[in-house]
Amino acid sequence: MDWPIGTAILFALLFAGIPIGYCLTLVGFAGVASIIGIDPALAMIGQVYSDAGRSYTLSVVPLFLLMGNMIVQSGIADEIYDAANAWLRHRKGGLAMATILACGGFGSVCGSSLATAATMGKIALPAMRRHGYSDALATGSIAAGGTLGIIIPPSVILVIYGILTQQDIGKLFLAGIVPGLLGIIGYMLAVRLSLFMRPEQIEALPRLSLARRLAATRGVAPALALFAFVLGGIYLGVFTATEAAGMGAAGAILLTAARGKLTLRGTLVTLFDTGKTTAIMFFVLFGALYFLNYVNLSGLSTDIRGWVLGLNMPPLGVILMIMLMLLVLGSLLESLSMVMLVTPILFPIVTTLGFDPIWFGVFLVVATELSYITPPMGMNVFVLRVVARDVPIGQIFRGVVPFVILDLVRLVLLILFPILALAIPRSM
Repeated sequence: MDWPIGTAILFALLFAGIPIGYCLTLVGFAGVASIIGIDPALAMIGQVYSDAGRSYTLSVVPLFLLMGNMIVQSGIADEIYDAANAWLRHRKGGLAMATILACGGFGSVCGSSLATAATMGKIALPAMRRHGYSDALATGSIAAGGTLGIIIPPSVILVIYGILTQQDIGKLFLAGIVPGLLGIIGYMLAVRLSLFMRPEQIEALPRLSLARRLAATRGVAPALALFAFVLGGIYLGVFTATEAAGMGAAGAILLTAARGKLTLRGTLVTLFDTGKTTAIMFFVLFGALYFLNYVNLSGLSTDIRGWVLGLNMPPLGVILMIMLMLLVLGSLLESLSMVMLVTPILFPIVTTLGFDPIWFGVFLVVATELSYITPPMGMNVFVLRVVARDVPIGQIFRGVVPFVILDLVRLVLLILFPILALAIPRSM
């Protein structure tokens, strides 16, 4: 089966609503069987699933998921929001800015955009509504802030990219720090841009004393210490990314116990959620690894690389073309599916053109973030719709427009100044 037919079948199955893991496995098997025969294809699928399932590197996924779920169980999200609110509440749009900062802080220890959006939606939305924020600005800031969970380390999407491309996961985590901070700053500017575009009568809150601000910050010190411990250990070479995941999970369990939230029922629910999410992600990843064999056997990556290089475009032009393609795909597919699909195809192209693979991983994830807040998929938007059932979907999408604009600016900055992502990894 030629790759154009296989690719068309794959997208047809995806748009029919079939889960991405099944799509990748079915099309990969049909394609490989048509090229080398059914028996070798069956042997290959067994080998891929067996090798991947016994991979030591993959243990980083459930461990970081457990770390994030334990942080959620500890109930620290409220303290993170209170600390951010204490420092920013007196500024114009301060509650929305505090929400962005809290999303960044919670995402750094949670690692899930959907969990960040859902958690902060329950905490921050009532407060912003109470003080006169429009539903568009309130829900837009929460939906956009939630996307920070997949770029600020530990990021599961960066782990998946590292496994698919055999890149150092620790370096990918460190490369995501500066772009993640830029995302927080950019989203705060987006709040001011939103107020400029649609002025609102927002209730002004008094500035808190320094003593009260420090008191509010004290509650999040353990979570910040855990985050610094995990990334600091990777940066200093004390332990690998996989070992850091184990240390982070253990630290999150101790933190939850110290806060008196390590109940038997809550822990069983956390472990079940971690196992279920891990199983889903592994099935998708194994399908992508098998599909990669079809990509190589069919010559898909070779043909596309030859076509791109034949255009005689400068490398910058190729990256801009890839960025536009990712923005279009991001409006149709959710982030994990998009990373699984495009990485095997685009990675050989960007490395041939001389781009750093660590930089491209960060660029890909930042571009992927937009899929969480752009129509028609916009997973974070639909999460907010569940939290705020009385807010129309269209109003939430209007609220995220300024944040999409600032995200595009961040993408352009990453293209023009790759050192933003590479400075910290290169200093290891």
